[in-house]
Amino acid sequence: MATAVRKVKEYVFEWEGKDRGGKPVRGETRAASDNLVLTALRRQGIVPLKVRKRRMSGSRSIRPKDISIFTRQLATMMKAGVPLLQAFDIVGRGNPNPNVTRLLNEVRTEVETGTSLSAAFRKHPLYFSSLYCNLVEAGETAGILEGILERLAVYLEKSEALKSKVRSALMYPAAVITVAVVVITVIMIFVIPAFKEVFSSFGADLPAPTLVVIGMSEFFVAWWWLLFIVLGAGFYFLRQAWRRNEKVQRLMDRVLLKLPIFGLLVEKSVVARWTRTLSTMFAAGVPLVEALDSVGGAAGNSLYADATVKIQQEVSTGTSLTQAMTNTRIFPSMVLQMCAIGEESGSIDHMLGKAADFYEQEVDDMVAGLSSLMEPIIIVLLGTIIGGIVVAMYLPIFKLGQVV
Repeated sequence: MATAVRKVKEYVFEWEGKDRGGKPVRGETRAASDNLVLTALRRQGIVPLKVRKRRMSGSRSIRPKDISIFTRQLATMMKAGVPLLQAFDIVGRGNPNPNVTRLLNEVRTEVETGTSLSAAFRKHPLYFSSLYCNLVEAGETAGILEGILERLAVYLEKSEALKSKVRSALMYPAAVITVAVVVITVIMIFVIPAFKEVFSSFGADLPAPTLVVIGMSEFFVAWWWLLFIVLGAGFYFLRQAWRRNEKVQRLMDRVLLKLPIFGLLVEKSVVARWTRTLSTMFAAGVPLVEALDSVGGAAGNSLYADATVKIQQEVSTGTSLTQAMTNTRIFPSMVLQMCAIGEESGSIDHMLGKAADFYEQEVDDMVAGLSSLMEPIIIVLLGTIIGGIVVAMYLPIFKLGQVV
């Protein structure tokens, strides 16, 4: 299935034709070949006159942020009374990303031919998640699509903000460590060999730290290419296994939650997404058992996804949500208490939303704290490593000075 999605992404076909009434129509469709486009148009009752393939290489990809912005714009226009098809036209023409424009044109064409909005979204699972489609379908069924789109826009905006904060917490240490690796590589390959030539003329035994650093430099000069190949290949295969192998995903998700400092940040962000998602689904009127189908995947952690499956099974047999969450033993006590109060008062969506607000604020505070804490820690660590190398290389010079 994933391969098929990639093929659909490679080509956009612009077409012109006539509908059943003889009215000229045009649009854009993603497909693997023009024959598939012709077949799809004929099924819709359109007589194709011209189909032209256009390459999509070099254009910007569609990011989750683009979908968030589109949802907010669509919600605003529908709330203002703009018809759905006209809203798609306005949003599509005003978007700076041509890929988003093409995607919206495809969805608009499907809706125009009688497909429901949720069904049109489901044809593009790469961009519209099951949670997104389920909420839109609930809004269409209940006749409150404008309100659902508004809630969905808020949910996507908060989710993207949360991800951005977590990424920002990791950006500084990653950048500094990258620069440090480059500096240490330059020292090992170019600087230390120059010192080695100078020391060879001393005719005396070198201190142990100097010998260790010189040995490391000789190994690095001889095998630096192999080190980078091994590290690069290891990183690539780990990433691929993380994305495609279920066992590796579960292992890495558990490791992330147990990391010092950062593990707590990951846990709070996962709990915030879990509670925010379930709150949004409840507020949209989606039944609890059906809502839990989308909640586990939206949390972004396989440990919580597995727990959600167990919660869904217990709730479907009559167990209360709070008790089912307690049985998993992974949710903080505050979330359990808020959920229990929500069940007693009949306002689970409101209480879960409050819990999500609390943990999102906790993530904000942790990101701010980590930003100020990581800087001195990294400086001390790098200073120790680079300073140790420098001292080791100057020890023979100090020893020579004492002899003189």
